[in-house]
Amino acid sequence: MPSSSALPRPVIVREVPIELCQFLKFGGLTESGGEAKMFISEGKVLLNGTVETQKRKKLLVGDQVTLNGQSLVVQLA
Repeated sequence: MPSSSALPRPVIVREVPIELCQFLKFGGLTESGGEAKMFISEGKVLLNGTVETQKRKKLLVGDQVTLNGQSLVVQLA
């Protein structure tokens, strides 16, 4: 049986676009914005299945972000 982390968890944001580093922190995948930026610069963050190294990359509704096997998807409130 697949683990629940295989499915992306929706994260509701108030407005888009939202910056990748902010979204990682807001979604709870990192403890701080600094930690988010470190993971992004190390190439450990996937955006829609592709490595993303732009810390301030703008995310839109439906974008999927993955870090350490956990995936989040951007949804608008």
